[in-house]
Amino acid sequence: RLGRVLLQFYRAVNLLYRKSVEGKQPAWVAEWLDRGKPAEQIELQRSRPFKNDLPRVIRPDLLLTDSGLSVTELDSVPGGIGLTAWLNQAYAKTGAKVLGGETGMIEGFAGIFGDAKDVHIVVSEESATYRPEMTWIAEQIESRKIQVHDAEFQDFQSGDAVYRFFELFDLANVSSSAKLFELAREQKIRLTPPPKCFFEEKMLFALLWNRNLAEFWRQELGGRYFENLKAITPYTWIVDPAPLPPQGAIPEINLTDWHQLRTLSHKQRELILKVSGFSESAWGARGVYLGSDLSTEDWSQAVDIAIRSADRSPFVMQRYHKPKQVEAEWFDFESNETRAMPARARICPYYFVSGEGDQARANLGGALATLCPADKKIIHGMTDAALAPCSE
Repeated sequence: RLGRVLLQFYRAVNLLYRKSVEGKQPAWVAEWLDRGKPAEQIELQRSRPFKNDLPRVIRPDLLLTDSGLSVTELDSVPGGIGLTAWLNQAYAKTGAKVLGGETGMIEGFAGIFGDAKDVHIVVSEESATYRPEMTWIAEQIESRKIQVHDAEFQDFQSGDAVYRFFELFDLANVSSSAKLFELAREQKIRLTPPPKCFFEEKMLFALLWNRNLAEFWRQELGGRYFENLKAITPYTWIVDPAPLPPQGAIPEINLTDWHQLRTLSHKQRELILKVSGFSESAWGARGVYLGSDLSTEDWSQAVDIAIRSADRSPFVMQRYHKPKQVEAEWFDFESNETRAMPARARICPYYFVSGEGDQARANLGGALATLCPADKKIIHGMTDAALAPCSE
């Protein structure tokens, strides 16, 4: 069910940005989403050929907490697609009833390219560690010719489909990007994800919680989807150092100035600061600061970084929902034994969008669990973690 909600959320985000640019929704929405972006990228994402284009792979990061699932962010250029497909296949062959089944990830990924026969997956050096898994999944798809390339490949042909496995902040290191976007704009090739920076921003959840936009969300998501999404999304703020009027206060935390974050007690700092997007620090838990895990001095420095970065690389702040402890197992290849491990879990379901317009559907292909030792506060891919597919 979450896939349907998130697809509708992406549709609403796309509409909100467009209406903001047109002056039919508050101008500050587009101003914030465009902040720090080069003019040519802003012009590209506003161009008509990409008007209704949405990411074809949607991957939320879900934390398992004592109160249920918590959606901390969305990734429109996610790693782990091939890995999850391989794990699903391997576990399914042992009889496990994995989410999506043995081939759900493979079929889901193949389905995002429409009727294109030739598909190119362009992987940047920044994302090079994911190239082997993309090569593996490409080899599993027999219905079309899929090739994996580095960032210098430019031999695209009319009618091809291209999967963009690089973030838009990294275009300077992707020499083929100019030609790729030009062909996509001319509608000679099918490109996903579309070149829209705002889909790579973590501040989307701050917009979801902004009271000034509540009526828009209620209308575009529907009341039930809107309330359901807020129920599982931690309260999120954009760190905006603009001065408030004397009687003004930041909602939920009741501060009158972002600098006052530095004075919060250790108990009050159950808060996460993180770069919103368009930065080499915006993935892999880089640029993430957990207030309750830092000394007062280190937290103050993180607050200062967030405030100073507002004009070029905005930060968001999010309530920290602590993941609950679960019992997990991992296989020790050195001793050839299965070992128990108290862990905290992040669940990443992969939804693949097929079809066009209102007929588009988000199909669950599978879900990857990242199981980190229980003493870890921020849950992400790390050498100490175990990875496993999720079962029914």
